[in-house]
Amino acid sequence: MSMIQAHALTKSFIGADQRDFLALGPIDLTIEAGEFVCIVGPSGCGKSTLLRLIAGLDTPTRGVLELAQPADAERPFNSMVFQGDSTFPWLTVQGNVEYGLRMRGLGLRQRDEIVNRMLRTVGLTRFAEAYPYQLSGGMRQRVALARALANDPEVLLMDEPFGALDAQNRTLLQDELLQIWERPTVDGNGGARKTIVFVTHAIDEALALGDRILVMSATPGRIIDEIRVPFPRPREVYELKRNPEFGELEFRIWQVLRQEVNAARRAETG
Repeated sequence: MSMIQAHALTKSFIGADQRDFLALGPIDLTIEAGEFVCIVGPSGCGKSTLLRLIAGLDTPTRGVLELAQPADAERPFNSMVFQGDSTFPWLTVQGNVEYGLRMRGLGLRQRDEIVNRMLRTVGLTRFAEAYPYQLSGGMRQRVALARALANDPEVLLMDEPFGALDAQNRTLLQDELLQIWERPTVDGNGGARKTIVFVTHAIDEALALGDRILVMSATPGRIIDEIRVPFPRPREVYELKRNPEFGELEFRIWQVLRQEVNAARRAETG
């Protein structure tokens, strides 16, 4: 079942010269239900713009974007995890995780049940009453992940969620995300894996996490290569990186991406 389909999708903005600036597209894309798709590309190529279009936070200029969203859905089709700290500083960990549930009008007992399950999932049960300023950066990202998962979305959109973390915490959270996603009963009720669209600058992160990697060009962002990741699941990030094929694939993707990064730099410098 296709969860997301894009046909000749474009996004333009009005530039400083008051003329249309084509930032993205045309994009043709199909993402299947339960797939973990990673997107890599140079800075400013439209990766985040594509996520915002899927999330409904922005509208396409041209083309068609089809989402397999039931008309009578009782839960959100997607949830988004942003780069950096997106927790609400005035709410506790529990308050952050239950925020979406409260906005949907769920009762206290149901909210507590879901929040407690999510906090166990991300290993933050004993920090339920803590405030974000009392947590490390990695822990705050786990709060953001728990908040996104609590709404039980069909699609999880992740915009460089680990980009601001140090290498050690980044690897730990990659492993935790894999464990959560690969678990056959993420929602506690025998539910299927979430569809994940994950934007990253890091090729090794994309290889460690994804089923499929989409490589985007410099602006206007287009999909110029697709790599199906051959490594079986379940995975452990550090163990995976010891595989010689991992390094070969990373080099192959970089060969494609390097040309686009250089093109983006030339465009920036005029």
